[in-house]
Amino acid sequence: MSKKQPVISTSFSYETLEETLDIRVGGEGVAIGIPREIAFQENRVSLTPDAVAVLISNGHSVVVEHNAGDAAHFRDKEYSDAGAKIVHSREEVFKAPILVKSAPVIEEDIPLLQMGQVIISPLHLSMLNPLVIVEMMKKKITALSFENLKDDSGSYPIVRSMSEIAGSAVMLIAAQYLSSANHGKGVLLGGISGIAPIKVIILGAGIVGEYAARTALSLGASVKVFDNNVSRLIRLQNTIGQRLWTSVIEPKLLTKQLRTCEVAVGALSAETGRTPLIVTEEMVSAMRPGSVIVDVSIDRGGCFETSEVTAQDSPIFMKYGVIHYCVPNIPSAFARTASQAISNVLMPLLIEAGEEGGIENLAWQKIHLRNGIYLFKGHLTNFYLSQRLDLKYTDLNLLIASQR
Repeated sequence: MSKKQPVISTSFSYETLEETLDIRVGGEGVAIGIPREIAFQENRVSLTPDAVAVLISNGHSVVVEHNAGDAAHFRDKEYSDAGAKIVHSREEVFKAPILVKSAPVIEEDIPLLQMGQVIISPLHLSMLNPLVIVEMMKKKITALSFENLKDDSGSYPIVRSMSEIAGSAVMLIAAQYLSSANHGKGVLLGGISGIAPIKVIILGAGIVGEYAARTALSLGASVKVFDNNVSRLIRLQNTIGQRLWTSVIEPKLLTKQLRTCEVAVGALSAETGRTPLIVTEEMVSAMRPGSVIVDVSIDRGGCFETSEVTAQDSPIFMKYGVIHYCVPNIPSAFARTASQAISNVLMPLLIEAGEEGGIENLAWQKIHLRNGIYLFKGHLTNFYLSQRLDLKYTDLNLLIASQR
């Protein structure tokens, strides 16, 4: 009895098959509005024409208000060539589901805001209008702030970029107001051969402090840095690559150093809430007449007791003979560079939001993004704001989880 032979299919082949990748199906395009800023002497624009071109090539639509980028030297024609729709009606721009602003929402914007809109903008705590927050809550708005927006590494990309600009600009500003023409001491910031360099005191060893120190040192000034975070002081030393005079903030020592300096820079930061007041009015009164204070921390209230918010058209005031420069938005004076830096962060974020079906869905996927959200569908999710404004606080994680 013969054994039955196995049947081999003639269609079988050992040829290598192409690898099949699991590719995410792209989400629907989102509509983005870019208004022209009318407050806070804001010169920046949140998205550059190049960024708009990338968004449009990814299936999104962008509406730009007429002359929105003019102050940063981005013209309507550049946006139009990139594929954006240019409109003269502010109301039409505000109809976009996602609104991207380079200045905070103001009271004049409230009637134009749409129900359930998403707004990405700065949140200037020193000039915060409680009414705006309340009205945004009523309209069930989801809002993200530039200052608290984190990336995958846990850093604050927009804050870092703006801090680099502000830190580099601080010494240029101080040099300007040290001149006799601006009621300063009439000294050159960098100094020359045979004349002792001027003394610069920097409060804060963060990014602003680092770039201020770099610029001051490159000009030839003597730099002393104060910060209570010793690890920051160590990092600053290592990053700059040379020995610096550094100290923790000890009031008697700080008073002594302020009494003999020509420039004092407030570059302290706070993770949440107001910047701590480090320099008292008594300390300022003991400073040399004609010396200059540049309080970069004024965005969060300032770290000099004598600081008061000023504007770009009137940036300084005198107190105890000391020049105070307290403009809250220094990067706006360097609008084109600042706009490019902001755009580099927001453009990829908006593309991701489109792929995930919106900012709310992206917040579910990207936990770090939640740090920047202070309103979620009308709920106040920032604890500091809730305490300051005496409004109900709701945990963002619970809100997101409840909607899944």
